[in-house]
Amino acid sequence: MARFIRTAQRAFVSAASKTLTNGSQSRIASASSLLQFNPYATSQTHKSPFTANIIRILSNEIEYQHDYAPPISFNSFTVRDRPGEKWMTMRGKYGEYEEIKIEVTMFDGCVFVPKPGEDSTGENVVLHISLLVDISKGQGYPDMEFLCSAWPDHLEIQKVYLLNRDKTIINPYMGRDLRRKKNRKLQRTLGDYLEERGVNDELCVFLHEYMMNKDRIEFIQWLGNVKSIVEK
Repeated sequence: MARFIRTAQRAFVSAASKTLTNGSQSRIASASSLLQFNPYATSQTHKSPFTANIIRILSNEIEYQHDYAPPISFNSFTVRDRPGEKWMTMRGKYGEYEEIKIEVTMFDGCVFVPKPGEDSTGENVVLHISLLVDISKGQGYPDMEFLCSAWPDHLEIQKVYLLNRDKTIINPYMGRDLRRKKNRKLQRTLGDYLEERGVNDELCVFLHEYMMNKDRIEFIQWLGNVKSIVEK
């Protein structure tokens, strides 16, 4: 996964040259456990008014954030969240033998675009997600690995690798950058290939919503840890 994140970040930075940001059921159950207390209760040991106020504020914030939780499936794909980590995995099948695995980062970059309208001023921030789509056809065939950008409303294929079963590149040729103008027809053709397997613009919309919610769940976990320390 570390190779995926490094590869995705290099590709995104070199292509866009834009500003980068600094930046499951088990998780929902874990977050729910944080709410099983009286927000205004204190432990048996005496707490100063200042400490009690911090605990109350943290408890209220946990309760507020808890309403948002990532879903555990999308169409034919199952979602495996990675608690405490900045990525997640999706798995699915196509046909009888084809296995699909998608590894997705949290928001790892952004671009700034002008606000729509002739009279509008300023810019909108468009967030970026990197993903690897591995398609395996079984023994005797190399895997195809698509390095993609998931924008809020569309999928963009950057490169396609051929990998053997242990994920080693078959040969040094890494393929073309499919975002270049002269490669757009090939990019559209490969996009249709992924579309047929459910990897499409609709998935991008889901991923952006999911990662927004995942960020909230990670924040809930962090708040709970801070609250536990303050209560000691």
